[in-house]
Amino acid sequence: MASLRFADVQSRPTEFLAFTSLTLDEFHQLVPSFEAAFQAHMAAWRLDGKPRTARQFSVYKNCPLPTPEDRLFFLLTYLKTYSLQVVHGRLFGMGQSKANQWIHTLLPVLLAALRTLGDVPARSLAALAQRLGVSEADAATVVGSLEEEPAPVVVAPVAASPSPLLPMTGRNGASSAPKTLLHRPRVIAVRKRTTQSKMSC
Repeated sequence: MASLRFADVQSRPTEFLAFTSLTLDEFHQLVPSFEAAFQAHMAAWRLDGKPRTARQFSVYKNCPLPTPEDRLFFLLTYLKTYSLQVVHGRLFGMGQSKANQWIHTLLPVLLAALRTLGDVPARSLAALAQRLGVSEADAATVVGSLEEEPAPVVVAPVAASPSPLLPMTGRNGASSAPKTLLHRPRVIAVRKRTTQSKMSC
């Protein structure tokens, strides 16, 4: 199964920027702290999320993400595109279950690396104001100018259809149509056994 690697796109900076939203220089600045956080994480945890008890982590030769650059490229591409895990796994030469394991392993690693560099996203207005060194009111104006104004919603009147495609049911979900009782002698609408066809297919 062919797979995408960092080495395949590092020579094409525009394509790399489209995959990750980072330039190659920004990417290379992030790799050392990402790898240190990855090794620290893998010293305590296995890839399947269970605590590591016996062997230490080592990269096998058939590992789908053998280098630190491949691991970071895999995660940044996922965060940029948010593709289905089965598609992302196929793109990087693994199945959906392995892609899921790698994503859930690498997300906390990336957050730890960003925390080490002081670039972790601010989750509150107070944290953003503290990082920028301004008051919360000034930070609110920065956030307000970054947010797009929502487009006005125009509600067009919808004409009620005289006969809907699907029959409407009552609140409890039961159909309001009367039930056909098959055990009555007067019922001839439903046959209990099939009739023989004169034509064969």
